[in-house]
Amino acid sequence: MTAVNRPERARRMPRAQRREQILDAATRTFARTGFAATGLADIAAAAGVTHVILYRHFASKTELYRAVLDRACLRLDDSVGTDDFDEDTLPALLRAAAADPDGFRLLFRHAAREPEFRDVIDSISAESTAIADRHLAAAIPPGPWRDWASRVVPAFTLDAVIAWLDGGCPDPAHAAERIQLAVQGIIEAAARAD
Repeated sequence: MTAVNRPERARRMPRAQRREQILDAATRTFARTGFAATGLADIAAAAGVTHVILYRHFASKTELYRAVLDRACLRLDDSVGTDDFDEDTLPALLRAAAADPDGFRLLFRHAAREPEFRDVIDSISAESTAIADRHLAAAIPPGPWRDWASRVVPAFTLDAVIAWLDGGCPDPAHAAERIQLAVQGIIEAAARAD
């Protein structure tokens, strides 16, 4: 009797592990083509799952995108923190961006352009502005220039990190120092007495 060649059955994956697999694939796919141009079929194919499996975890593309953004926010919070900035914040931000470049780009490049998900970046921006304002209080008197710097410093920092990612993460040992020098220039410009 000869053995019959049967296709090997796919091993069932624990639900949490399958969800992470789908989120990983969705993060890569959304980062490559954005929310509007990405279909659930693209994500299912990238994850190596059927539509049925995908729908067991996420009821819609919107729900999946939110889950991807929420996960990116949690990873960023775990790496950088949410309460304050110190000398370790910028290096931690660069490490977090390098560890999850697609998630970082989704948060700060794609979600910012998607009206349906703009609330995510608006919340991060408001928190970052408030923290920056507290830090700048010692260097810049209250008024329009401190308000300006409190908004520009976080926005510039995020753009600088994305540009660093897009440039292939050059000189990671000194990247934080270089970005900090540019931030210091913004602070000095705002603090300048006319």
